Amino acid sequence: MKEYYHRRADRYDDWYLGRGPYAARDAAAWQADLAGLVATIEALPAQRTLDVACGTGFLTRHLRGDVVGLDQSPAMLERARRQAPRATFVRGDALALPFPNASFGRVFTGHFYGHLEQAGRATFLAEARRVAAELVVVDATVRPDHDPQEIQQRELPDGTVWPVLKRYFTPTSLIAELGGGEALYSGPWFLVTRTQL
Repeated sequence: MKEYYHRRADRYDDWYLGRGPYAARDAAAWQADLAGLVATIEALPAQRTLDVACGTGFLTRHLRGDVVGLDQSPAMLERARRQAPRATFVRGDALALPFPNASFGRVFTGHFYGHLEQAGRATFLAEARRVAAELVVVDATVRPDHDPQEIQQRELPDGTVWPVLKRYFTPTSLIAELGGGEALYSGPWFLVTRTQL
């Protein structure tokens, strides 16, 4: 999965922006949901935040306060530095965070948790708990056209096909997995939860 996302860096934001293979969806509904997601992120109180698996920085740029973005892909980080120039970026492993205990007030992650298998989820939550007091998760809402858990075969422009685990949530199911919390936003594609660690 790491190699897939590294290779996808130059096209990753097409998904958010509705370009290329994503142009056929209902643009007005998508834009409304994306606007709700962004407004929710921008409304989070400013504090020292670690954005885990920050990707291109598409969501990172909406976080307020002292923000550090972490990703394993140099290609993603190159784009993130341009897109979110006020943040600091670090290359590292999301399951072995390269920071001391209690380094942050919040861990934020967008569209990462739903790709993790069970062991990875437990490791990530333990690491989040180690470095921060709060966890905000952005992920995908359960939809009728998807199973709650799928192995998707994703094709890149070079013709290679990559199997990717993808999970979809309701606010209730995600909060239960995280051990409690609250729903901050829920739309047709996106949801946001907050958990005190």
